[in-house]
Amino acid sequence: MWFRFWDGTTGLFAGSKIAKAISSLVIVYLLVCVGLGIYWSIEPSEFSVRDASVTDASAQPVVGAGTMGALVKITETLLEKPGGYLTNDKTPPGLWLDNIEHWEFGVLVQARDMARAMRKDFSRSQSQSTEDVDLAKAEPLLNFNNNSWLFPSTESEYRKSLSLQKPYFNRLLDPQQTDAQFYARADNLNDWLGDVSTRLGSLSQRLSASVGQKRLDTDAGFESSTGDSTQKADDTEIKTSWLEIDDVFYEARGTSWALIHLLKGIEQDFGPTLDKKNARVSLLQIIRELEATQATIWSPMILNGTEFGFLANHSLVMASYISRANAAIIDLRELLSQG
Repeated sequence: MWFRFWDGTTGLFAGSKIAKAISSLVIVYLLVCVGLGIYWSIEPSEFSVRDASVTDASAQPVVGAGTMGALVKITETLLEKPGGYLTNDKTPPGLWLDNIEHWEFGVLVQARDMARAMRKDFSRSQSQSTEDVDLAKAEPLLNFNNNSWLFPSTESEYRKSLSLQKPYFNRLLDPQQTDAQFYARADNLNDWLGDVSTRLGSLSQRLSASVGQKRLDTDAGFESSTGDSTQKADDTEIKTSWLEIDDVFYEARGTSWALIHLLKGIEQDFGPTLDKKNARVSLLQIIRELEATQATIWSPMILNGTEFGFLANHSLVMASYISRANAAIIDLRELLSQG
């Protein structure tokens, strides 16, 4: 009996030690995950577009280096920021960080749009000219599924795209290489700005829908001759789900962050064109509006108060900056289209 009693007590004691050890490991793991999650959720700060567009600090940037240098640096930031690319993470803490993941998506959309514009417009003199071989391969790779974690992973495809962006960029910087060109024409810039405007317009509507809106169907202007494929109600109520409010907000933050750098690259490369159209100040105003979206968020969560309620509504504030930037883009496009 004594041996059985001693053996049972020893077993319980050993089991208790194992349980405590496991509990301690779980607590340490969670604390590490929380710490990493906070660190990885810090949005990257702005970088110098001019520094990204030259290899020698004393060198004068060549035409196209600002825009392409910004695109390369944006793609690098997506892959090399703290935690790396997080959208396709399937384990903690990346699995829990949906805000930074939507920030990544906002940045990615702008990188994709610019990669497409570089391939089809900026690097070609006319519609019948040949595509740049590196840009023609880089653009579709950047459009790979943004949430693939294996065979192939999203990061591997984006790194391939980056490895093809850089040769074009280096050829652009090398005066001995004549096969890499950048055409800073007003029509090329106008086309890309049209894509930017539609992106910002959609974001503005989604942000404004955080409090719910009744909207008239303005798509067809109530004209039956437009021939809609389906009949739509004249008056609909649209409201962003409370589960998606912070997602839309951080997507807008990422979009604005990327556009700030791309537009600074545009100002550098299209300076003479902008001055000729008296449009430089319009571009600077767009950048200023977008920079306001990057202000520090002091609230621990994205608030969704009513328009004139007691609590703030961060989405409506963001929508205000986005809408003003979009209005300035529309004005800028009109200036560029004038002779």
